[in-house]
Amino acid sequence: MVVAHKKFPMPDKKGYLPILVGAVKNYRTGIEYQRDDEGENISAKNPNYNELTAVYWAWKNLKDADAIGLVHYRRLFFDTKPYSLNNVLSKPKIEKLLSKYDVILPKKRNYYIESNYSHYIHAHHKEPLDKTREIIKKYYPQYLINFDKVMQRKKAHMFNMFIMQKVAFESYCSFIFGVLEKVESQIDISNYSVQEKRVFGYISELLMDVWLETNNFNATEVKWEQLGGKKNFQKAVSLVERKIGIKTKTHFK
Repeated sequence: MVVAHKKFPMPDKKGYLPILVGAVKNYRTGIEYQRDDEGENISAKNPNYNELTAVYWAWKNLKDADAIGLVHYRRLFFDTKPYSLNNVLSKPKIEKLLSKYDVILPKKRNYYIESNYSHYIHAHHKEPLDKTREIIKKYYPQYLINFDKVMQRKKAHMFNMFIMQKVAFESYCSFIFGVLEKVESQIDISNYSVQEKRVFGYISELLMDVWLETNNFNATEVKWEQLGGKKNFQKAVSLVERKIGIKTKTHFK
């Protein structure tokens, strides 16, 4: 799936499915993508769950798929340089990797001067992530050790980007949506800003490695890139500002 909230140039290679997230609100005439509001879905929760509404749609509706993945309309996996829609990871390469691995992930993001936990709470409200730990401790105790390990690290597989064999995908979705549903029922985000209301999508990024390491699925990493550049300078400045207590944006278009 290539998720987007608007019409945008898409890969035309075999195996890629453009999908409109939040389609219940975002659909406009002329956007001929798969919609995430068809069949069993949580499309209306897109402002809070981000790209996870596409993941949920695939989980509930793509019953015959033997592997499922997700990339973003500007953030994709690539075979080679130059990084363009013509060089996105090909289906033959994906199939070759999945013959050896259960999961394909982007190379880890490194925060260098912060742990995953401190980076999160310096950028977002602290309560949802702390509530997530409480939920895991109570309902998913087998995940708690790895949750704490991931929070203490400076690296993580971010962006909710992946390609998984079906068995791994089913396990991932059961865990992710099980945890987030409980967190959602126990916190109040009514006074959060529009950006901070995307909280469940943010939390899920940090749960990827928790899930992966607890279940011991065999994973490999591939190169990813953001079309149009990653804005690394702005992100570095923002990281330092948050470290000294100045809350700034965490996502740059």
